[in-house]
Amino acid sequence: MKNLCRILSTIIAFQTLVSAIYAEDADAQGIRARVIKALPTVESVAALIDGDITLLEISGQPGFFIRPKNVEDSSTLPWVWYAPTIRGQPRPAHAWMFRQFLDNGIAIAGIDVGESMGNPTGRKTYREFHKHLVENHGFAKKAVLMPQSRGGLMLYNWAAENPKHVAAVAGIYTVCDLSSWPGLAKASAAYGTTEQEFSKNLHQHNPLERLAPLAKQKIPILHIHGDSDRPVPIKRNAAELVRRYRQLGGDAELIVVPGKGHEEAKEIFQRQQLVDFVIEHAHRTDPQD
Repeated sequence: MKNLCRILSTIIAFQTLVSAIYAEDADAQGIRARVIKALPTVESVAALIDGDITLLEISGQPGFFIRPKNVEDSSTLPWVWYAPTIRGQPRPAHAWMFRQFLDNGIAIAGIDVGESMGNPTGRKTYREFHKHLVENHGFAKKAVLMPQSRGGLMLYNWAAENPKHVAAVAGIYTVCDLSSWPGLAKASAAYGTTEQEFSKNLHQHNPLERLAPLAKQKIPILHIHGDSDRPVPIKRNAAELVRRYRQLGGDAELIVVPGKGHEEAKEIFQRQQLVDFVIEHAHRTDPQD
């Protein structure tokens, strides 16, 4: 009788284990399906650069990270935080840069916070994403931020509140002024307020007016921007940010690309100076930071 009970207990334990494995597998498949639906280009980008991709959800938001192959979880992994991670981004045009990052032992990561325009909800998800990567996947506490276009509103607003977690900023025709793009009427909707009220509190959310914490932390900034960019004019965005940052005593440089606009031009997306800047500062991260 005792032997029969033991056999039954073993069978039940085995069935429980198998059920748990199937449940975990089903959950993983569900996450993958949701992330790929939201970010349909990310797996193809990972394949182009021969990286190990992980798809995940943080607070219900789809995200990813691409690691160099054969890197252990226990190591302190330098990384680039790309934004905006939305449908169609990142794209194959990023592969030239991203491949060099991986070749130099640097991961790439991002999470979709929708058209947040840098609002507090998106910033909160960013904080949770950063914490997850650092605590669960061995990522360095400091990331090199790579804001592209409206990703500037997202990453700069997070950086202003978390400057000790930023190694450097490498911007690609980055939106730096909410009044320039998308304009206060559209931006205020993303913040759940009226245009009039938003205008009064713009200094709390506008990257151009939130640079002091970054300058105090001595975070280096490099932006690249075409001088023919119509949606995001260089003078009101990258040029103005660099000017203000220097006034605060910060280290900032602007690469101006003649005749190019808001486009995937090789002169912008295959700029070795930008890549070298990222690699240099990603590897300067102190594991103890």
